[in-house]
Amino acid sequence: MKRVLISLIILINVSLAKGQELTIPQLSQYLSDNPFIMSPTYAGIGDFVKVRMNGLTQWVGVKDAPDTQSLSADVRLGNRSGIGMVLYNDSNGETKQRGGKVSFAHHLTIDKYDEQYFSFAIAFSLNQFRIDIENFDPNGDLGIENDRASNNPNFDLGTLYRNGSFYLSLNVGNILNKDFKDFNPIFEPNKLRNYAVYAGYQYKKHRKDDFEIEPSVFFQYFENDGRSITDINTKFKWYDMVDYYYAGFTYRFLNDQFGTPLYVAPVIGLKKGDFYFGYSYQVIMNEILGYSSGTHIITLGIDLFQGISNCTCTY
Repeated sequence: MKRVLISLIILINVSLAKGQELTIPQLSQYLSDNPFIMSPTYAGIGDFVKVRMNGLTQWVGVKDAPDTQSLSADVRLGNRSGIGMVLYNDSNGETKQRGGKVSFAHHLTIDKYDEQYFSFAIAFSLNQFRIDIENFDPNGDLGIENDRASNNPNFDLGTLYRNGSFYLSLNVGNILNKDFKDFNPIFEPNKLRNYAVYAGYQYKKHRKDDFEIEPSVFFQYFENDGRSITDINTKFKWYDMVDYYYAGFTYRFLNDQFGTPLYVAPVIGLKKGDFYFGYSYQVIMNEILGYSSGTHIITLGIDLFQGISNCTCTY
């Protein structure tokens, strides 16, 4: 049984080592009042400098399971633009990646009275991917020497359409191919492009109600191997003046396995004054369920330096 477990962990780590290079692991942290970490088009939407810290601990109970930390911040620039940045550190066994992303977004008003807005964004990223052999047992294998590392610059593009309470975001990540100079091209993917769609609707029975329901969907497609995933989300939000509380859930599945979810996760959170807290616990539904209790995601945030815009496109 121990050999079966070891084999399972190795297979999962190999598959995730490839996926790890594509982007920051995109789980449900974007639901924690943090859509900017998923799409650069949200930079500058809002009246504050929004700072968010995310911590992901995957597969609790499994040694050397993936672990990720990120820090993001975005702010309005002028009346119609925004800038933002993301810093991250990600480890998956002996594979490590760290890097950063800088984004610029511009927001246009299509119809002020019908609340129709269009945004577009570009982001530049620099990612370092490294295979750490420090803990390897070489057993006389001369091929195991020196840590292997690669630094790869890349670009993301995104658009966002908003019409009243409806929103639709389209994004292309990692447009450039990967540099292979330090890795074996037979085993490493060089097409890192991924395509994402995020759409949802914020429903209130009456405009001044303090209760809101927000169904949304997130779809992501990876060009290299044709994988695609879908999240189906629902959030229930209660407002108390400018403060709010929410609870909800998300259901993630591979698109060729709709009836077999990768995980289901409750999400909760609140915003009190300028401080924000969000938490999600993902219950794993695949083969690793017998060895891990799930995945923790915690988001802490603060809103700083309020500045009201003259353009509703950044509200």
